[in-house]
Amino acid sequence: MLKDKVKALFEEPACGKNQAKSEKDRKAGCSKPLTPGAAAGGCAFDGAKIALQPVTDAAHLIHGPLACEGNSWDNRGSGSSGSDLWRRSFTTDLTELDIVTGTGEKKLYKAIREIKQRFEPAAVFVYATCVTALIGDDIDAVCKAAAAKYGIPVIPVQSAGFVGSKNLGNKIAGQALLDHVIGTVEPDDAGPTDVVILGEFNLAGEFWQVKPLLDKLGIKVRACVPGDARYAEIAAAHTARATMVVCSTALVGLARQMQERWGIPYFEGSFYGVLDTSESLRQMAKLLVARGAPADLIARTEALVTEEEARVFARLEPYKARLAGKRVLLNTGGVKSWSVVAALMEVGMDIVGTSVKKSTTEDRERIKILMREDPHMFESMAPRDLYKMLADGEADIMLSGGRTQFIALKARTAWLDINQERVHPYGGYDGMVELVKQIDIALHNPLWAQVRTPPPWDADGNLIETVVRLPATDAPSPLPSGERSRAQRAGEGVPTSERGVPPHPAPSAPTSPHRGEVIENVATATVHQLPSATEPDVGFAARHRKKFAESRVENSDPDYLARHRKKFKNTDADDMGEC
Repeated sequence: MLKDKVKALFEEPACGKNQAKSEKDRKAGCSKPLTPGAAAGGCAFDGAKIALQPVTDAAHLIHGPLACEGNSWDNRGSGSSGSDLWRRSFTTDLTELDIVTGTGEKKLYKAIREIKQRFEPAAVFVYATCVTALIGDDIDAVCKAAAAKYGIPVIPVQSAGFVGSKNLGNKIAGQALLDHVIGTVEPDDAGPTDVVILGEFNLAGEFWQVKPLLDKLGIKVRACVPGDARYAEIAAAHTARATMVVCSTALVGLARQMQERWGIPYFEGSFYGVLDTSESLRQMAKLLVARGAPADLIARTEALVTEEEARVFARLEPYKARLAGKRVLLNTGGVKSWSVVAALMEVGMDIVGTSVKKSTTEDRERIKILMREDPHMFESMAPRDLYKMLADGEADIMLSGGRTQFIALKARTAWLDINQERVHPYGGYDGMVELVKQIDIALHNPLWAQVRTPPPWDADGNLIETVVRLPATDAPSPLPSGERSRAQRAGEGVPTSERGVPPHPAPSAPTSPHRGEVIENVATATVHQLPSATEPDVGFAARHRKKFAESRVENSDPDYLARHRKKFKNTDADDMGEC
């Protein structure tokens, strides 16, 4: 039963939070009942799709209405070096007629057959949705029959959205890999330095900045789940000698069960920041040596770490003076709640707060160690509280996902994307330099000084009078002798003191002036005032003389001018507007 599977996933022995409970509380599990639609931040289906879709050579088939696939397709920037099949969208597109007549299972079987015949995928993942779970479609039986008929692996993923949150969907995906994929292929090149990395999504291709380091050490990545993964690699993951868990809340249960079933030890680490990357490489080397890898691996790892740290600290040095003391608000979760904290503290930045909404007990303990007596952790913060904090100037920049970017922009505060939608890789040593570089660019963007400048109008919307000084020049006129400029012709016959707004606005200042501030350039001052709405503009006919020169109507006829102005009576334009 799906209910029993979900309960088992929440009774995770490797979770520090569960370990701290009493026996009675541990049996109750961690799950809380959710009504459909109440899983804010993503449902279980969304989480399962995120955890499996980067398997590049597999087809991902959604068994449900079209809207389920349209809502979650390609919502992460995972990099891929292989087939682009995973970026295609497959769905059975169930309609009301399919649901009423009970033809959903037949439609699913035909969809698997069509995918096999047209695309020849390495495997097909079939995802259940709320609708198909409610009507009782047996996707397990359909997948088993289709796999036997067409000779390819067809993996059912029981990921109905109403089951729980996105994090639960990650766990369901890991359980599907353990039940149907891992251990089904025996590789012929297994070695003593093979590792499996779980929870690394290769966002913006950042794992490609780490893999060259492992290649230098002779460490082979047997499978990276799910970032840039191949089905056969995951199927052979049981032959690895060590496992590194990057996103502990998502796939720590998979790592624990791999240890119980195949004796593969695991550790939790991070590739964000210089020191955390170095520590992860050291931990990996120690576990591999303990499992039979060459003993000199530890010494070679230490030499590589020393070399890389010296290189990256030299590249970071120019940024330290510019970023030291800058205050950062980190509104994310999971592994980034502590790993990015450590990375930013390496360049002298101050962390004024970090979200721990999706963090484990171990993650919170790491934050307390890093930030000592003043960890500034918060479970969640309402948008209005985030806005107040930023608007009051308590932080110089906010690092978060795209959902909260507009809070920072509304508060006129610098913002940088740190979540899955980002386009810059922040993993490894080079990724740390890129992260600091992007923070520096965001903080010192001249746009912020401009948007924080008070507008040049008062509370009633009236333009504040400003004095503009234009540079004087003795240069001769470029016009031939006797010729007059358009401005001179427009003002012909009109006294200077009676003219309204000049035909062309004065050059704007480099930035908007503060309220009541006078901008002065160099020479003589000229005061420009907007004409009153009730006073007629006596220069109107002069400015438009050329326009009406060929008209049969006398351009000085006051009745004509009155009719002309009537066009603009109920608009924002004045009688200088386009005719």
